[in-house]
Parts: sequence; structure tokens; C-alpha cells
Amino acid sequence: MTLFKNISFISLKKGLNKTRERLVNGILETFSGKAQVDIKDIDEIEEILLSCDIGSQLATKIIENARKEFLKETDRTKDNLLRIIKGELKQILLDGSFNKSEFFSYNKSPFVILIVGVNGAGKTTTIAKLADNIRKSDKSVLIASADTFRAAANEQLETWAERAGVEIIKRQSGSDPASVVYDSLNIAKSKHYDVLLIDTAGRLHTKTNLMKELSKINNVISKIIPDAPHETLLTIDGNTGQNAITQAEEFNKSVSLTGLIITKLDGTAKGGVIFQICASLKIPIKFIGIGERIDDLQNFDSNLFIDALF
Repeated sequence: MTLFKNISFISLKKGLNKTRERLVNGILETFSGKAQVDIKDIDEIEEILLSCDIGSQLATKIIENARKEFLKETDRTKDNLLRIIKGELKQILLDGSFNKSEFFSYNKSPFVILIVGVNGAGKTTTIAKLADNIRKSDKSVLIASADTFRAAANEQLETWAERAGVEIIKRQSGSDPASVVYDSLNIAKSKHYDVLLIDTAGRLHTKTNLMKELSKINNVISKIIPDAPHETLLTIDGNTGQNAITQAEEFNKSVSLTGLIITKLDGTAKGGVIFQICASLKIPIKFIGIGERIDDLQNFDSNLFIDALF
């Protein structure tokens, strides 16, 4: 049973405008005025792939595969080359577990979701968007505001919780984050909430003490609900490029990540980081953020993502 499903192709297409202009239009413009594409000219689109943050190693692989496929074709038009590139990108997303991105509740109550990430990745607004989607699916939601390091965190999350129409547990700034989580878990159990969303302080993955704090929170959760957290999601800013890979690897050492949320894709032409992430990590992308509105968090669907991009 899925926790919720929110997909709008029109919104997705709009959110990927900047990446589409750089990638698709860039390829078409490279071969503008040419009736046929020369095999040796295919190398020219590698720079376009790199400018979309696809990554050098992956871009080289895409070019090599596209050249081999194009050699088999009698249709040497730019539109056919674009079709081949699209097929290569789709395969990257479909490989392995990356299309198995739906939440499954396993009939657990409360279903505990731990949200982690670095400062500025859009974690707080993402939690509110998750809460809004879940509430609209007729499930009761409780938010634990365990970001006690940042003075304005409680107020910011409380404002978003009000917009989403859900309850929030908070404590004074400077409180022990693990104690907030402890209280929230017990309240969620006693009041029979369907879902508990746990916010954590934004932290640099290089700060050892803060990463240890995450491990402590994780231990508190598992002591109260042995099989929880049921999902541990890392929020990643779509503008971060290669650093996104490093973030995921480091966070995964402290808490076992079950999924990724890629945010701010509407504000960048570097949405190609999605492909780099899928090729480099064995962690499925669960959601993508394509706008600032509370309903602009969508389930990640590989096929729809590619279709919207092209």
C-alpha cells in the first residue's frame, strides 16, 4: 500500500524547463542546419551533458553508447540522435532499483520517517510538503521538530505545519534533539498517529559530532519502535552536483538511507544530477521538488521524468 501518490506531468514539465532548454535544445542547436549528423560530431554534445551536471564519467559513457547505436542506424538525423540520447538516459534511471521508488507502509502505525540533510537543502519545506501530501491521503500526521540547534527552526517548521494542517511537537531551542524524538514517538504511539515525520538539524556531513547526534536519534527511535525508522530520507539540493554523491555516502555511514529527495529542480539547469546520482548510488530517489508551492513535491517516476525532460 503506497503512502501517497502525487504526480502532475504538467507541473513536472514546467519544473524541468531550465534543464530541458540546456539539454534538449542544446543538442538540437548543435546540429542546427545539418540534414545529417556526422558520427565524429557526436562528441560535441559531451559539453552539453557536462553543463547539465551529468558528470564526466557518465557523459563519456553516454556518448560512447550513443555513437555505437547511431552507427547501426540508417536515419542519421538530429531527431534520431536525440531519441538515442533519450534512450540512454532512460536506461540509467531504470537500471537496478531506481524505478522502485514508491513508499510502502507495510501497515505500520505509526510509520516513522526520519528526514536528514545539510543546511540549505530545503529540508524543512520538504517535510511540510510531505506532511501535506500524507494528510491529503486521509492519514493522520505528527511532526517532530528535532532541529533544536537553529533558533528559528521551530518557528519555521510550525508555520509550515499550520499550512499543511498537521500537528507538531517542539521544545525550546537548545533542547536535546533525541529527547524531542523520544517524546514524539510516545505521543505518536499513544494517540495512534498514522505517520510521524522527524525533522533533524541541517548539518554538514563533515561535522563528526553532528553526525554522531544522528546516530543517537536513530538509536532512540529503534528502542521505542524496534523496526523504525521505516524510512530514512536524505534531502539533496539539485544544484549541488558531485557534492550530492559525497553527502549521500557520508550520511549513509551514520544512518542507513532508504531514499533520496532531490529539491529545487525548478531553479536549476543542472537537473542532470539526477542521472549522476542514479548511476553512482544504490539508493532510490523517492521524491523530487519542482517548485515552492506546498503541492510541488512529487513522487519520482523514471518514465515520466524522462518524458517531461524531452
